[in-house]
Amino acid sequence: MKQHYFMIAALALAGTACAGAPKPVDQLVKAEGALRAAREMGSAEIPQAQLHTKLAEEQMARAGQLIEEGDNAEAERLLLRAKADAEYALALSREAEAERALHQAQANIPDRADPQSVSMRAQPN
Repeated sequence: MKQHYFMIAALALAGTACAGAPKPVDQLVKAEGALRAAREMGSAEIPQAQLHTKLAEEQMARAGQLIEEGDNAEAERLLLRAKADAEYALALSREAEAERALHQAQANIPDRADPQSVSMRAQPN
């Protein structure tokens, strides 16, 4: 999959001259970065984040095809959508990680209803 994205980047940089919009190299790099960050944060483990990661991948692949065809304006729009989907997947992954950390922290707090933990807190040092 990584080779596919590198191929898209190479095509975006090395393509032929055309009279249309310039190749959306900046958007390609930003979308790739957002997608990489989402994957590293564990988007594959969260169903909703996984969906948006897949959408971003599909949009980037289609954008690569459009760049090859010379439709750089549409490719740019798709890359912006891909970046947004990847960033949303990243946000969902971060939210899930924060919830896991919260639950873990709550599990480590002594139960206030436990008389032993209450009496220990009440004793002066």
